[in-house]
Amino acid sequence: MREDHQSKYVSHTVDANGIAQYSSEENQVWHDLVVRQLPIVTPRACKEYLDGIKKLQFTKDHIPQCKEISKILREATGWQLEPVPALIPYDHFFSLIANKKFPAATFIRRRDEIDYLQEPDIFHEIFGHCPLLTNQAYANFTETYGKLGQYASEEDRIMLARLYWFTIEFGLINTKDGLRVYGGGILSSKEETIYSLESPDPIRKPFDVMEVLRTPYRIDIKQPIYYVIDSFDTLFHLADMDLLSLIKEARKMGLHKPLYKEKETT
Repeated sequence: MREDHQSKYVSHTVDANGIAQYSSEENQVWHDLVVRQLPIVTPRACKEYLDGIKKLQFTKDHIPQCKEISKILREATGWQLEPVPALIPYDHFFSLIANKKFPAATFIRRRDEIDYLQEPDIFHEIFGHCPLLTNQAYANFTETYGKLGQYASEEDRIMLARLYWFTIEFGLINTKDGLRVYGGGILSSKEETIYSLESPDPIRKPFDVMEVLRTPYRIDIKQPIYYVIDSFDTLFHLADMDLLSLIKEARKMGLHKPLYKEKETT
């Protein structure tokens, strides 16, 4: 999800041909991230994600251009990447994904923040999310989510953000090979990919849409709870539900108590 606050990063402007110019250091950061993360996700990501990695065939040597990834996504599911500034307003975000355009900020994290970045950079978007945008059920759910967000109230969007967070960003899935990761926020994180599956600390619960809508989260910590779907059919069926009615019901029931300490403010 995007938020309306000031970014410390500045995205690269794409030229008339849709090309962004990256420095040698930025390309090296991409290389180092991909080379480090691939062996971590390969035994831990779901098959659909790994299939998407093969389809995208992005290079390790330099940051892929959005137009290159878009060509493959369009052929697979009709999606494309849309270059955007570092952070965009919610209205713009929902409008883009409702029209099968996944926003990608054309900057990459600095080396001193290579292990963790709160903002979604080009590595997070391409490596974390794009592989699964080649999967039709995942792509359909993402599109439906965008359409819901377009017409939702600000209050409803807060509830929708939880659904996005615990599926597209931080979702786990049961497979015949055991528990695997499909959330892009996990798959683009060195530490959380391992932590989400192997640490004894977090709670892992079967996916229940009402539970998800009532679960608060923080963006700046490893998650204390993950929700587990049994297949991507779960997301496919979510796209057919009356989610706005479920949101109203969840709001009446109230939020669960957070499983984390509240962030200290100064």
